[in-house]
Amino acid sequence: MLRHVVLFSWKPDASDAAVRAFADGLASMPDQIPEIRSYRFGPDARLGGGNDDFALVADFDDVEAYRRYAEHAAHRHLIAELLMPILAGRHAVQYEL
Repeated sequence: MLRHVVLFSWKPDASDAAVRAFADGLASMPDQIPEIRSYRFGPDARLGGGNDDFALVADFDDVEAYRRYAEHAAHRHLIAELLMPILAGRHAVQYEL
């Protein structure tokens, strides 16, 4: 099993509506990409300073399944159309469970 963890920070002018649209797009991914085993995401709870704005944790059976997800047309569209306009920064890590 492979876990994919991503932290996002938004541009100062990212609207609540744009962030909601991104989250809605994320919510649609498991129905479109069968390689996803678990998909959890949400905004930072604002419990500490200096945190990123949003997190995603996704699980896949193996590296090949993760790669199919990463290159899937629905995922690429989400990145290009809903994420890039609001993205200021991104950190990611993948690790085996």
